[in-house]
Amino acid sequence: MTSDKVTPDWVRAQKGTEKKLTLLPAYDATFGAFLDQAGIDLILVGDSLGQLVQGHENTLPVTVDDIIYHLRCVRRVVKRGMLIGDMPFLSFQISKEEAVRNAGRLIKEGGAEAVKLEGGVDEADKIQAMTRAGIPVISHIGVQPQSVLLTGQFRASRGKALDDVRKLIEDARAVEKAGAFAVVVEAVPISVGKKITESISIPTLGIGAGPHCDGQVLVTHDLLGLFTAFKPKFAKRYAQLAETIDSALKDFVREVNESSFPDDTHSYHLKDDHLLEEIEKL
Repeated sequence: MTSDKVTPDWVRAQKGTEKKLTLLPAYDATFGAFLDQAGIDLILVGDSLGQLVQGHENTLPVTVDDIIYHLRCVRRVVKRGMLIGDMPFLSFQISKEEAVRNAGRLIKEGGAEAVKLEGGVDEADKIQAMTRAGIPVISHIGVQPQSVLLTGQFRASRGKALDDVRKLIEDARAVEKAGAFAVVVEAVPISVGKKITESISIPTLGIGAGPHCDGQVLVTHDLLGLFTAFKPKFAKRYAQLAETIDSALKDFVREVNESSFPDDTHSYHLKDDHLLEEIEKL
């Protein structure tokens, strides 16, 4: 473990400091290495792999085994960042025992150093059970993608009424009390993100929750412009890699059809003239 390795205690210590935490997802070794080398603090193998890797419409089909497989890929290259495994749909909701068992699998079999789960007050008992078992936990409140069947869509519907705000603060305080070391806050108004951040002693990681959170989250494929089916309001594209990839692939197809690739530069040559002559006789 390197001296600057990210740990739960280190994450907690950044609360209220000038240091802003960063969390991005990775699903394979290539992107895990990119994120770690760039200094991303928290690297999540998220259930968003259901859409971005597996091609599903939402995150619901993702299994614990899926998360474990991708954790293993990322684990091999991440050195400094904390590797977090997402708890997929129905891996923790059924009971405290199921929650601990599945979280333990992400740690033991996948190499995760913490887990993330959606839910506040309703899941506080699961968080407490996991932390008592020695498993660090990040909670996720606000818009929760695993609830898409209840809400009907992914939308910023939380925090627009006073009762919503009270519930969000209640959720944040409940997961803090249960032992979570940080909480993701998704798709709430700026003022609500600020109030939640001020209401708890653990760091808030905002994804569409404004600049006052203790850290920021994006989906890597959104940040890089790789996912173009839709763009959430909170997602900033720092690159347009989908356009670059599309152009490169079309150039490849064109050059193959023109027989301009491969050329001499990208081909192997025999230097033995006698062998060349013998080959010609075959």
